[in-house]
Amino acid sequence: MNTTTIVLALAGIVAISIVAIVASQLREKARIQRMRKIATLEDTYRRAQSLLTELPGQYLTTDLKLLLLQRMETACKSLISLKSEKPVAEWLADTQQLKQKVSKGEDKRPPTRIDSPEKSNQVKELLKNLFALIETMHKSGQTDKASAKKNLRYVLFLVHKTHADLHIFQAREHMKHNAIRKAIHEYHLASTEMGKSKDNPLAAKAVKSLRIRIKELEAMANEAQAAKAGDAEQNRLDKEWDTFLEDDSWKKKADYDD
Repeated sequence: MNTTTIVLALAGIVAISIVAIVASQLREKARIQRMRKIATLEDTYRRAQSLLTELPGQYLTTDLKLLLLQRMETACKSLISLKSEKPVAEWLADTQQLKQKVSKGEDKRPPTRIDSPEKSNQVKELLKNLFALIETMHKSGQTDKASAKKNLRYVLFLVHKTHADLHIFQAREHMKHNAIRKAIHEYHLASTEMGKSKDNPLAAKAVKSLRIRIKELEAMANEAQAAKAGDAEQNRLDKEWDTFLEDDSWKKKADYDD
């Protein structure tokens, strides 16, 4: 075997080795990218599912439910194509079954009371995530501009309503302790929050209702204040009467004392 043959053989071995290494690196890179996509899609599914199960039932309209279910369904189908090891087929079947129930109006969820600052903050964080999800779906073409705009405005309304719900709860707690002025203050704060969504018919109706309630409480507060003032005046008169005979000045001014 001459030198040229040996060199060519060695060059061939080196070339094959390089190709094998490059191919191995490409396969590893593809595997890593696939795993990252799977992780991202699984996170997408779980986030949408979390919003669907954790948001207050009274906040979830049919449109929002279908939007979240669409997000979950799309994620499941992509996971199946990537051959995820998770039970994605079951996820997809459950999602599609729930989607049918929602479309038929058969999905009923209990309302959640916003009765503490912690609960209010938790719901606001969920709404923040929902807002971001709708924006992402719009940018990726999964929802049209008109639907995205309508849903985003509704989510903002829900944020204001969450603030208002907490103020109304606190107002009712103040009323239990007959703290009318404090209750009025909380109702004013609730009205201000709802006023931030004045273009929403529900918000406008809520503001009107809150203003009526405030006027009722102000009348009650004024009556209570008047009654308190009347009690104070009566106490003063009673005290004067009780000490009347102890004061000698009346004797000097009495016109019947000739």
